[in-house]
Amino acid sequence: MFSMKCQSYVTRITAVAFASICLFSTASIARSHNEPIRIAMIEGLSGPLAAGGQSWLRNLRFAVDNVNAHGGVRVRDAQGRQVKRLLQIDTFDGKGQVEDSLTMLRTATSSRIPFVIQGASSAVAGALIEAVNRHNEREPGNRVLFLNYAAVATELTNEKCSPWHFRFDAHAGMRMHALTEVLKSDRRVQRVYLINQDYSFGRDVERLAREQINAKRPDIQIVGSDLHPIGRVKDFAPYISKMLAAQADTVVTGNWGSDLALLVKAAREAGLLAKFYTFYANSLGAPAAIGHAGVGHVRAVAEWHPNVGGVESDAYVDSFRSKLENPREDTQYLRARILVEMLVQAIEKAGSAEAAAVARALSGSQWSSGFHSAVMRASDHQLQQPLYVSVMQAKGQDGVKYDAEQSGYGFKTERYLTAEQTSLPHTCRMK
Repeated sequence: MFSMKCQSYVTRITAVAFASICLFSTASIARSHNEPIRIAMIEGLSGPLAAGGQSWLRNLRFAVDNVNAHGGVRVRDAQGRQVKRLLQIDTFDGKGQVEDSLTMLRTATSSRIPFVIQGASSAVAGALIEAVNRHNEREPGNRVLFLNYAAVATELTNEKCSPWHFRFDAHAGMRMHALTEVLKSDRRVQRVYLINQDYSFGRDVERLAREQINAKRPDIQIVGSDLHPIGRVKDFAPYISKMLAAQADTVVTGNWGSDLALLVKAAREAGLLAKFYTFYANSLGAPAAIGHAGVGHVRAVAEWHPNVGGVESDAYVDSFRSKLENPREDTQYLRARILVEMLVQAIEKAGSAEAAAVARALSGSQWSSGFHSAVMRASDHQLQQPLYVSVMQAKGQDGVKYDAEQSGYGFKTERYLTAEQTSLPHTCRMK
């Protein structure tokens, strides 16, 4: 009798325990499908280049907020039912340094965040690609996808290409190709000076400038070239003095952030009247620093700019600017929106946020709005899209509806190149 009662008692206890486990498991599954899809932003958010990182954060959060305002991202739950999950950006301050960024990557992967985004340094991006490759091989149950919005060294989608890395910006070769298409037609350009940051991207820009200028305009003299430490030069006057001594009529630079703003400020103060062909003169800090001296002289290349024109483009600009706490922080990157929306499309196509499934869905995918379109090339994971070369002009002139940073100056389209015109061959052998 005792053993029968005991067995009955144990059976009841087991049943209760099993039910509790089932309830706990069900609750855990339900909770996991209600939790946001996390995106780890590893960027320099402190230090001399922090302003650029914060600008990217504003743009990415704007894009994420637009997705969440429509209910989030559609995925399938454990029962195959469609549910919606919000997106969430978690910030990790890599300080613009390789080792700090790798530490932040380890923190993000230990938190099982499936997506990593970064862009403001090709040196950091190259290290992240290698680290993500090793991590995904070591932990196939916790793989991550690296989405690059601004690191443009050509090697990242060539010899360093990876199935886990996707680039949403035109690489340095594509940007230089667009710039030199304009430069070659300006017969007043005779003496060019090159100045760039001393790391993989800056050296890339210098090499590409020499190659493409020599190929397209062999009559042009390259009268000087400098590579300087990134983010450490506080006074560019000595470099400007060398340009003046070389009688340079044109400067070609890939500088960004404070390195560009301080460079053009020094040029203005020294009275250097050279034209500037830049990658980023329309980016944070540069337009206000350049001021009137840039009118007709300073050019930039990008996938888009606020004065592209058209109802949908203008609405995009107005919506972004209406949400700014500081109206001067109006630097806007369309590729931040493209990245977020193409990621959402891929997650929804895959039905989950698992990195490998999303990578397969993202490869070869397309994105389009009323004023821009893009394709993620499957063979190297390099986004193919149109590019604009624009020239600085005063606000209110024909084609300049919007200024930048409330400076009174904006950029006007000088040359539009289609995606077919900006596309370049690659050497990627995707493993």
